[in-house]
Amino acid sequence: MQKTPMTGQGLRQLEDELRKLKSEERPAVIRAIAEARSHGDLSENAEYHAARERQSFIEGRILELEEIISTAEVIDPATLSGKQVKFGATVSLVDEDTDKEITYQIVGLHEADIKQSKISISSPLAKSLIGKQEGDTVSVPAPGGDRTYEILSVKFI
Repeated sequence: MQKTPMTGQGLRQLEDELRKLKSEERPAVIRAIAEARSHGDLSENAEYHAARERQSFIEGRILELEEIISTAEVIDPATLSGKQVKFGATVSLVDEDTDKEITYQIVGLHEADIKQSKISISSPLAKSLIGKQEGDTVSVPAPGGDRTYEILSVKFI
């Protein structure tokens, strides 16, 4: 079984989502199905069909989360060090075309969130950064053409 790298915070978020689905969402949708059944003819009952669709989504997501959690390999970035970019690194970059500075943390596939400046280890940018160090320049394929970034700093926090 292949392990999935993940930070401790990412694992906790997935476990919280799983707990919520099992303890709140699943019972709520079961009640909604029972309520919709009490309205009679199921073949034309939109409420019933919507609740069943929701139930299907919830059960699928529960299975998916259980699989992800069972294969998670927690890596604590605070225990890592070095000058090279690797999983868990917080990397500050400057876009060489716009001079705009950005900072990203490289995290697992299932915890990536661009709004929180967390990019997946499998993203094109992270793949370009892995193994590089402060001062290196990387070229990243992008839809509008290649983007070039200089690595300003590599930290493990």
